Amino acid sequence: METKKQNLRNIMSMAHRFVKIAGMTLSEALKMAWANFKLVLRMYSGIVKFYYQKVDGSVRQAYGTLNSRYIPAIAGTDNRKKNDTVQTYFDTEADGWRCFKKLNLVY
Repeated sequence: METKKQNLRNIMSMAHRFVKIAGMTLSEALKMAWANFKLVLRMYSGIVKFYYQKVDGSVRQAYGTLNSRYIPAIAGTDNRKKNDTVQTYFDTEADGWRCFKKLNLVY
């Protein structure tokens, strides 16, 4: 579990990336970063209903989780490079892993 200081550091760095990538104001970027952080916290505690905008412009309703009780066992290793701009989650409706751009979260 991360400390409060580490969590705040992660939120600020995420907001800074949003400012650099999307040209948002710092206020908008902080709101988006906090929304992403709170969503991840809720997903670790159970299944969460949330919305995000897909690449084609439509809004998708998703039911996702990061709680190990709801995720099936994973075989093998994950040697892929991590992407900080994308949030992965386990979609309980599709019964598979999905991801969305953190900038596209509808809060």
